[in-house]
Amino acid sequence: MEPRAAAIAYGPDWPPVKLRTYLVEDNATIRENLIGTLEELAAVEAVGIAETEDDGKAWLASHPSQWDLAIVDLFLRQGSGLGVLAACRERQAHQKIVVLSNYATPEVRMRCAQLGVDAVFDKSNEIDALVDYCIEHGSAGAHLRQ
Repeated sequence: MEPRAAAIAYGPDWPPVKLRTYLVEDNATIRENLIGTLEELAAVEAVGIAETEDDGKAWLASHPSQWDLAIVDLFLRQGSGLGVLAACRERQAHQKIVVLSNYATPEVRMRCAQLGVDAVFDKSNEIDALVDYCIEHGSAGAHLRQ
C-alpha cells in the first residue's frame, strides 16, 4: 500500500504577505525585542527604524508607498512622537499609525485620536493587543496595496 500524499489547501492569502512596518523608538532593547516578536508572531517585516522625530518624519515622508504600519513611541531621543503622528495625517487608506508608549493615559489617547492615530497600546500591558492588531491588519493592508 502506497502512502498518500497529504493534501494541503492554501487559501488566497498564501504565501502570507508581510505587513511592512516602520518603527520610531529610541530604546534599542525595546526596538529589537519588538521587531523580533512581531516578525515571529504577526507576519511583520521591519522596513526601517528611527530614533528621533526628524528621522521618523523624513523617512515616512520620503517613502510614502513603502510602509503599511508605523509604530511610534511618544518620547524620543530628539523631538516627540506627536510630531511624527502629525506628519502622517495624510496617508494612504491602508496605512495604519499606532502608538506604543509607557504613557498611554486617557489624555494621551485622546490627543493621539485627534492626530488620526488608529490605535494606542501601553508598553507595559498591551503588547499582546498590538500583536493581535498586526495580525488583523496585515492581510487587509496587503490586499489594499496590491
